[in-house]
Amino acid sequence: MSAWPSGDLSGARAGPRRRRGGPRDDAGEADGGPERARGAEADPEAVARQICLRMLASAPRTRAQLATALQRRGVPKETAEAVLGRFAEVKLIDDAMFANAWVESRHYGRGLSGRALGAELRNQGVPPDDIKAAVDGLDPEQELATARGLVAHRLAATKGEPTPTRVRRLIGVLARKGYSRALAYRLVREALEHEGVDLATAGLDLSDPGDEPSDDEPGWERQESI
Repeated sequence: MSAWPSGDLSGARAGPRRRRGGPRDDAGEADGGPERARGAEADPEAVARQICLRMLASAPRTRAQLATALQRRGVPKETAEAVLGRFAEVKLIDDAMFANAWVESRHYGRGLSGRALGAELRNQGVPPDDIKAAVDGLDPEQELATARGLVAHRLAATKGEPTPTRVRRLIGVLARKGYSRALAYRLVREALEHEGVDLATAGLDLSDPGDEPSDDEPGWERQESI
């Protein structure tokens, strides 16, 4: 994956000095409140560029995140759109690249499923087309291997516990990572049967659970009664 474009950040220090002890937003910037808004009236484009550059120096951001920050600082909408458009042209902001990097990092680093990653990207304000392209780029076989790895890791830690408890914990691991109920049931069933556990004797049924919840209904594991 190519490195995120750094851009020219030399102008980031040209603006007003940050007041010590002031409130900070999610980018670590002091929130100037009304004072900052009055400054935007004098030179709103310079203020908007400065805010964006400082936020991008901290971490990659989506266009929506930057737009929200500019609105909060009192930058006029037209000015914000012009500045954000210019930043997009020179690739200082790139929602498609952001989405691809997010999927790769969060899947390999946290084991999140494509469904969970899509939900996170929606919360970051990434456009639907960019989300779909990034999530579709996740190899289904790799996603399956990651899910199996999560089960295998947790399986060893649950040995000695009652079978119903093990099942709840194993399914919960996959559910919290965004994997479907059907996949969670199948992988847990396979793992326990490979150990020689008789689920029927334990009174447990991990057959196909039927219809899946939609992407807008996360956390199905909290309502599961096994």
